[in-house]
Amino acid sequence: MITDSAVAKIEESFTFRKDGNIYRSVIEDTERILIEKALQYSEGNQLTAAKLLGINRNTLRSKIRKLNIDQGMFKDHE
Repeated sequence: MITDSAVAKIEESFTFRKDGNIYRSVIEDTERILIEKALQYSEGNQLTAAKLLGINRNTLRSKIRKLNIDQGMFKDHE
């Protein structure tokens, strides 16, 4: 389900991104949200997050590095 805030973010891209990178920007934002939610749900467990997303763990690790996601913030610090 696409939320109103997601649609607003896409609309904002068309307003402010005139460099021909709208597609890449929106895809990266979407990937970041999906990966962060999966890591949050799995308490930072990459294998579980990758299974939730339906991607290989190595692909997930690559995307985490590419998007500079701090995976430590999703781990349970008891």
